[in-house]
Amino acid sequence: MNLTPVTLSIPIFILLIMLELSYEWWTKKHTYRFKDAIANILAGVLQQVLKLVVKIGAYSFVFNWFHLVDIPVNIWTGLLLVVLYDFCYYWRHRMAHEVSLFWGAHVVHHQSEDFNLSVALRQSSTSFLWSIPFFLPLAIIGFDPMQVAFIAGLNLIYQFWIHTEHIRLMPAWFEAVMNTPSHHRVHHGKDPKYIDKNHAGMFIVWDKLFGTFQAEEEQVNYGVTIPAATWNPIYANFKHYWYILKTLAQVRSVGDGFRVVFGKPGWQPDYLGGSITPQAVDSGYQKFNAGISTVKAQVYVSVQFILLLICTTFLLFNFKVMDYDIAVWLLAWIVWTCLMLGLILEGKTKWIIRLLEVLRMAALVWILINSGI
Repeated sequence: MNLTPVTLSIPIFILLIMLELSYEWWTKKHTYRFKDAIANILAGVLQQVLKLVVKIGAYSFVFNWFHLVDIPVNIWTGLLLVVLYDFCYYWRHRMAHEVSLFWGAHVVHHQSEDFNLSVALRQSSTSFLWSIPFFLPLAIIGFDPMQVAFIAGLNLIYQFWIHTEHIRLMPAWFEAVMNTPSHHRVHHGKDPKYIDKNHAGMFIVWDKLFGTFQAEEEQVNYGVTIPAATWNPIYANFKHYWYILKTLAQVRSVGDGFRVVFGKPGWQPDYLGGSITPQAVDSGYQKFNAGISTVKAQVYVSVQFILLLICTTFLLFNFKVMDYDIAVWLLAWIVWTCLMLGLILEGKTKWIIRLLEVLRMAALVWILINSGI
């Protein structure tokens, strides 16, 4: 079985989301919207399955050839690694907000205009491209790749619970040291005073040490300054990269092109209108909510979504022992389903969509028959 801390936590994540929804039903305070929550989890599904086919050996390569000492794997080195990994994570995360190219691999996580546990699962499918170098110092020091992978999973799991509006403040000592829902709500804000603040994964002390801390004050408006305005997880993953390419096609010098790619997100030369700067959110602003509205359509999406989760969980738990061809076909079907559900959420139901849906379900039947399940 393909067992990692994150994979093992999938049932717990789903249970906690169900509990949060139940709590909202009881208290009448709603932070979920159907289409937004489904889109969040579709992005997470896409990221998890694509990780299966991207075998990144950079860390192991650097460890095998360049590590300075053999650090033993035990509880004490594990605790030290928890701190050092989060330090590396802070800088990786901060650069993802300060470098436009890296922002393209992180913006997906910030596109939701709501804030709830489903947002924690909204992850980018391309973040691995720019993340690896920030953790290679751990390999050079001599931390075992398997231990690092385990601690990375724990770090990600910790960050799940801080995506909620229902926990206002933790005890003062905890708020002073650890990342909390209050700190992380700030991080997801698109208000000018909140942008590019509170980058920590577990320990908020990094932000306090390096000048990026901001306490939660006014009510946070969530999302990004240029809304994604889509429920399609594939388009959401590549929208910023497309913006970079379009801007590069208009610049007049190599220097300007370099700054478009590696400068702050939104940087543009004056002849293209200048940098896009964050503006205060208008009091009359309406969240993106286009797409399906009928109960029938929502029921259809819900049934297909549950089927998607079942297939994804099966693939994640069994990828290493499955017949390779069947695993690849099932992975492709999952990606196809994420795309289709995104299109359907946006209300795109023309005949070609209906035909593709029939073919998609026929493909699943074929996969199941040939897998011997």
